[in-house]
Amino acid sequence: MNRIDAHQHFWRIDARRGAWPPAELDAIHRDFEPGDLAPLLRAAGVGGTVVVQSLDRDEDTDYLLDLADRVPFVLGVVGWVDMKSPAAPERIAALAARGMFKGVRPMLQDIADTNWIDDLAIAPAVDALCRHGLCFDALVTPRNLPPLHRFAERRDRLRIVVDHGAKPFIGEGRFADWRGAMAGLARLPNVFCKLSGLLTEAGDQRPEAVRPYAETILDLFGAERTMWGSDWPVLNLASNYEAWLSQCLDIVSSRDHDAVFANTATAFYRLKSPE
Repeated sequence: MNRIDAHQHFWRIDARRGAWPPAELDAIHRDFEPGDLAPLLRAAGVGGTVVVQSLDRDEDTDYLLDLADRVPFVLGVVGWVDMKSPAAPERIAALAARGMFKGVRPMLQDIADTNWIDDLAIAPAVDALCRHGLCFDALVTPRNLPPLHRFAERRDRLRIVVDHGAKPFIGEGRFADWRGAMAGLARLPNVFCKLSGLLTEAGDQRPEAVRPYAETILDLFGAERTMWGSDWPVLNLASNYEAWLSQCLDIVSSRDHDAVFANTATAFYRLKSPE
């Protein structure tokens, strides 16, 4: 099996002035580009990745697509589009013409209006995503789950994936409400989930604190709708690439490894096979 990392980032710190991460997060306050990730992928047996936007700027999406055109292990790009702009459908069509573009990710966790996703102003952009066979990455926290559920239920033709298990409050032990909201989403067949980002949410808890959350994701969504991602380099705040992959390989039943570590992401994002 050629493993797929369904969620990683690249950035140049000079292009992020005024944006996250702040300088005090010195472990990730520097450039992270393909040459930094390539040796980690080789050591982990990961053959391809999906690179995901981390800035709400068109320039960031263009930068990632330019990298994807020349980096063999990048199999797809999830970018950013101003979904409320009248020009959004045209922008989505232009991006879709580049085969590496797989979908969009509005940064819902950073938008003050929890119900932003319910605004009909984004309908033309969502129609364009569906028309071009593109996906929607939901970068959310638990507060966003009820409106996301309404959106996903209404837009049942749109493939949606919840990033980082919706960032549960692992460090605070607030499990029950999160599980209930995730169970509702999991009942919708167009919604998938990423097994990613959980270590960062665990705070000072031991790495094993993520196990019940990871197992819940697998139980609710099943292997066919769960995909593994590193969330590198944000992962470096809590662990390292090899350790997180090893932990997830242990949590996921061996019979589900092919799905969670390759096949689900390949089908969801309609990826080519890794070289």
